[in-house]
Amino acid sequence: MHRKIEELRDSIAKNKPGKGINIMEVCGTHTMSISRSGLRQLLPEDVNLISGPGCPVCVTSSHDIDHMIGIIREYPVTLFTFGDMIRVPGTVSSLLDERSQGKDVRVCYSPMDALDHARKNPKKEVVFVAIGFETTSPLTAVLLKRAKEEDIKNFYIFNTHKLVPPALEMLMLDEEIKVDAFLCPGHVSAIIGSKPYEFIAKRYRTPCVISGFEPVDILQSLNMIINQYNAGKPEVQIQYDRVVKPDGNPAAAAAIYEVFEPVDSDWRGIGTLPLTGLGLKNTYSRFNAARMFPVDITQSEEPKGCKCGEVLKGILKPFDCRLFAATCTPERPIGPCMVSSEGSCAAYYKYERQAYKIDQ
Repeated sequence: MHRKIEELRDSIAKNKPGKGINIMEVCGTHTMSISRSGLRQLLPEDVNLISGPGCPVCVTSSHDIDHMIGIIREYPVTLFTFGDMIRVPGTVSSLLDERSQGKDVRVCYSPMDALDHARKNPKKEVVFVAIGFETTSPLTAVLLKRAKEEDIKNFYIFNTHKLVPPALEMLMLDEEIKVDAFLCPGHVSAIIGSKPYEFIAKRYRTPCVISGFEPVDILQSLNMIINQYNAGKPEVQIQYDRVVKPDGNPAAAAAIYEVFEPVDSDWRGIGTLPLTGLGLKNTYSRFNAARMFPVDITQSEEPKGCKCGEVLKGILKPFDCRLFAATCTPERPIGPCMVSSEGSCAAYYKYERQAYKIDQ
């Protein structure tokens, strides 16, 4: 294993483009793996790995979090969420703060936990925070199909599902962002396959490689990207072919679009991006918690001084934010990128502070 890593490192160093290259790892799991294994320090300085908007907790907007908080403040509901989301600050509070004030906020490990609670408590309104990209949206679709089949009337989702490929196109259109290639997400691609990324290579002449998550996977993928870049022949390659197929998982993809349809979506620090989210189709609209539990949100704001938006777009690295490792830490997070287990700031804080000589 170590010999293979050395071989790949040497190949990357030998073949790196003379003018350098900016490679965006889209997936938060890639970011964490890169930081944990020290790959950034292993590579030549001009092979620049930058993080992208691939952490679903991180890209959930302040407005959506404020809406969740408004629901549990104004309505007698039980709200289920995954662990990281409970600690993400909204404008004036967090779900964790609300739970400490007696609101019924629960952490679940499976969406089915929320549906099961609704079954067992038919007089209690139950809301599940549905979050994630194409990896998790099939699970939500199955959940809603089951709730509809069983006619469970007290179950709802607060939907924040988003789509990866159209978001990448929005990044390519942003003149402030300089991305020469994409390290594409393995988990998402296991569902959608490689074909949805082809427009990036064809229209924007940008190499893409779908990568696994082990250090060797990532180094192999970076080597493939550099070979594409040097040859001037961008395409979509699958390094993670033990899991990802060109057509993905057609059954899972079909489940998504039986329940959802593309809609505009609000991304933290980026703004509203057209057709980058998944909205419930009319036949499932009765499960829409945002519609069933309206709240008056006067103004949602990003935390003062927080640069999560710029980090999510790859414009800044976490240590470029003056709050990083000073007032913003995993114990006292100010922005979502420090909260999430897939957040760029959390990865840099845990594994890379010493390399960049950043003191707590």
